[in-house]
Amino acid sequence: MSEPGVNTYRQSDVLPHGSVNVLSGAPFGYRYISVTEGGGAARYEVIEEHAEVVRQMFRWVGEERFSIGDVKRHLETVEILSPTGKTWWDRTTIWGILKNPAYRGQAAFGKTRSGELRPRLREQRGRSMQPRRGGSTYDVSSEEWLSIPVPPIVSQDLFSAVQQQLQENRQRARQGQRGAKYLLQGLVVCQCCGYAYYGKAISPSARKGKPRHYAYYRCIGSDAYRFGGQRLCDNKQVRTDRLEQRVWQEVCQLLEDPHRLAQEYHHRLEESQKTHDHTKLSHLEKQISKVRQEISRLIDGYAEGYLNKEEFEPRIRRFKERLKVLEEQSQNIRLQEQQSRDLQLVIGQLEEFSAQVKSGLQTLDWNGQRNLIRTLVKRVEIGKEQIKVVFRVGEGPLPGTEAPVLPDCWRGAVAAARQHPAG
Repeated sequence: MSEPGVNTYRQSDVLPHGSVNVLSGAPFGYRYISVTEGGGAARYEVIEEHAEVVRQMFRWVGEERFSIGDVKRHLETVEILSPTGKTWWDRTTIWGILKNPAYRGQAAFGKTRSGELRPRLREQRGRSMQPRRGGSTYDVSSEEWLSIPVPPIVSQDLFSAVQQQLQENRQRARQGQRGAKYLLQGLVVCQCCGYAYYGKAISPSARKGKPRHYAYYRCIGSDAYRFGGQRLCDNKQVRTDRLEQRVWQEVCQLLEDPHRLAQEYHHRLEESQKTHDHTKLSHLEKQISKVRQEISRLIDGYAEGYLNKEEFEPRIRRFKERLKVLEEQSQNIRLQEQQSRDLQLVIGQLEEFSAQVKSGLQTLDWNGQRNLIRTLVKRVEIGKEQIKVVFRVGEGPLPGTEAPVLPDCWRGAVAAARQHPAG
């Protein structure tokens, strides 16, 4: 017997060409029943309470032409919990539900693949620039997906209508965008909470009808609406014009002698290339894989009763300590490789920088300034007392420079109170 409010579909009934067990977890609205639990046949069960939420989301978009933001606001207004039990909904969660073909009865296997690591503009919050696993996830064309029939929650017509509306909404949003709007977009991070800063225009009510030629860089962590009404950070926002002007001045000072700069970059690149070894990294990855397999075997042996607690604990502790050491060594080599790539990027454009210095950096247009900053600057860190520009170099300052600290980029009266020397 199935539980009340749950529709049961056996694998033999709905899966003539595929197997649900390769999909593992089920999307919101379904419950995954494993092969063991299902008596030899994996299956999805529809949870009617959640399925009705999914149907309502599809109706809002497909029939009432809602945007993702409209769906988010309506879900939160009626206090429907998200799939993870939160009181607020992430836009990406809503987007993922509306795009998931499982709801029309065809779950997809193989939607992504692993590939070469994508270059990153800056470190993400709580993550290293070079992750432990040197790869990225790439989307696979829908023509290459393996479709596996599952119980449908919405009709094919409604699903198609939603896809058309999402495409229309996306096209309208793109038409309203004009590319990057801020000079330091994607480079500014908060020293307090680790979240990125984003550009936020001044609302008409805040500027009281007066024109403003600037906006503000604002910490994502200070937006309460993103975190269920609770702010995570109290760091201040920064005027875009003041911060961008000071960072550009630091870049110009760095490029005052591009030939000397080129010599230093070449020297650091040679040192970086001497210290990392692709063969050593490959060997480390094999060792890490082997240790992880040993840990898995130990856990399985303990779970099956082949090892008692006294035997299991010291052995698992030693393997975990060994794994930690190997992962740290691998991470160090990857960071050195990332530094080498950063240096090669800059060296490859130093001749162009030299020509720009001769013709006058101050004559560069906005796009030229932005490209130059993104090539040389790794990130701009906003602290409560100072702002720090971090260039794409290794340890230690460049010749004749110090780590630039910008204490006077804050808004209005706050600036004078924040002009402190670097700590």
